[in-house]
Amino acid sequence: MAGATKKTLEKEVLKKTTILEKTPDGTIELKISISWAVVEKQWNAVVSEMVKSANLPGFRKGKAPKSVVEKQLDSAKIKEETLRKILPQAYIDSLKEHDLKPIVNPRIHLEGELIDGKPWEFHAVTCELPEIELNDYKDNVKKVTAKSKIIVPGKEEAKPNFDEIVKAVLDSTKATIPQILIEGEADKLLSQTLDEIKKLGMTLDQYLSSTGKKPEDLRAEYAAKAQTDLKLEFVLQKIAETEKITVDNSEIEKTIENAKPEERSGLTANKYLLASIIRQQKTLDFLRLL
Repeated sequence: MAGATKKTLEKEVLKKTTILEKTPDGTIELKISISWAVVEKQWNAVVSEMVKSANLPGFRKGKAPKSVVEKQLDSAKIKEETLRKILPQAYIDSLKEHDLKPIVNPRIHLEGELIDGKPWEFHAVTCELPEIELNDYKDNVKKVTAKSKIIVPGKEEAKPNFDEIVKAVLDSTKATIPQILIEGEADKLLSQTLDEIKKLGMTLDQYLSSTGKKPEDLRAEYAAKAQTDLKLEFVLQKIAETEKITVDNSEIEKTIENAKPEERSGLTANKYLLASIIRQQKTLDFLRLL
């Protein structure tokens, strides 16, 4: 009976609840509630660690009585460290529970005030790889590339217009990009613009005044660009998968070898990113040859 009670208690301590919500654009929101039993256990563990490292007058480091140290501890720091310990694992467990494979780090925010004795709740917003419909993209790209295949005596062979190829691909395919990705990419674009403005010795207000734009106009502009850029990126990934376009190690090493000496260490340290860039370029080359 005692053994059964212990097992029941262990299950109760580990218990947490998760509610999953998906929006039409593919954004995933996890509402996670962690039982107070789990929180309290981790809270006590954090306090014990702080006691071990406490350095109070009159005591050797880590030797002060727990009751004395606890009075000196900052509860906000204990709470922060407890959250740092329990949130990642709770999030990972929730992903496994719903068999999710996110492609972006979650945006996490707490739900209400964290109160002793009650479950701690938080939201985690993320997304998975969006679904891509390629449709008849090949036919539309061929209409563009066909122009360059017309041989006119005495004239140099024309190259396919890259912008027209991209437009044909984007117009032919379908992809719903999660808002969390669009916002993240728009933030990057805005940050780059702010850096450029600072280099010019201007303020954001001066820049907006010179361009006749409002802050919301600039944000909307970048959001639209982010959506287009992300769609193209995911569509090219899908085409590469469908056409079995791959990158082998020799291609990566050759690219690193041909790079400028000062760039080689960075490329070597980011081979995965380099491989994705090479694959994207090979996919674009594939489209040009259709």
